[in-house]
Amino acid sequence: SSCGSSKTPFARSSRCGAPAQRPSRYKMPQNEYIKESIKRFGRRFDHEERMRKKKAREPKKISKTARKLRGIKAKLFTKKRYTEKATMKKTIKAHQEKDAKAKDAEEVKPGAVPAYLLDREQVRRTKVLSNMIKQKRKEKAGKWQVPIPKVKAMTEDEMFKILRSGKRKKKAWKRIVNKVSFVGDNFTRKPPKFERYIRPSALRFKKAHVTHPELKMTFCLEIVSVKKNPQSALYTNLGVITKGTIIEVNVSELGLVTQTGKVIFAKYAQVTNNPDIDGCINALLLV
Repeated sequence: SSCGSSKTPFARSSRCGAPAQRPSRYKMPQNEYIKESIKRFGRRFDHEERMRKKKAREPKKISKTARKLRGIKAKLFTKKRYTEKATMKKTIKAHQEKDAKAKDAEEVKPGAVPAYLLDREQVRRTKVLSNMIKQKRKEKAGKWQVPIPKVKAMTEDEMFKILRSGKRKKKAWKRIVNKVSFVGDNFTRKPPKFERYIRPSALRFKKAHVTHPELKMTFCLEIVSVKKNPQSALYTNLGVITKGTIIEVNVSELGLVTQTGKVIFAKYAQVTNNPDIDGCINALLLV
């Protein structure tokens, strides 16, 4: 059997001495397969929770690295950390800027001051930012002033009921959501065989009673989405609404406009009651 009698169309036998190689027409980019997989099949259900835990472990990991490193690597690592901390401090300072008047005790102007001005303090104005820039910065930092800053944690038993399945009811991987939830108009249930989290139709809500804190009026508005459930990222994904949840509501009919004159379509509101007990969603608009 000679080297030329290899049956593969694009590779020589390794016995000939030359390594087996594919011709250039068979080469394809190998770097997009992860993105492609996420687009097609999505991420795993607890992805956000795993990322949150990973982020929480990060300081300990950094601390351990800092203790272990020696020599030039330690110097480079310290320099990098110093830059990161400086950037973080700048960001925090930018979010703490206030448009307030600050007393300037040190500054004394030369020359005589009239008697009627003696009791007046010198005032220095701090940096004034427009409301729009402030709002954008608040959104970036995620610093929303919410009516209910802390909520009581819920156990998994409170949130879910185990639904046994299978011929002999031995499988216990399905869960029924006990709390009020929101699903969009184009929502379609998965086939019962594959549906893990079941949101009962009777506990699905589409509207909320939203109170405007400045107008002191309440409106029945449509829910657009569930932005954040403080209990867990899983509950946010499922659209579960509990006390303290941030929801997005359609405010187009209220006629609210931005400073540039554009109509505001949706705004955030925080749920202030327990919807599963009261049978309705009461929320306070975040303005």
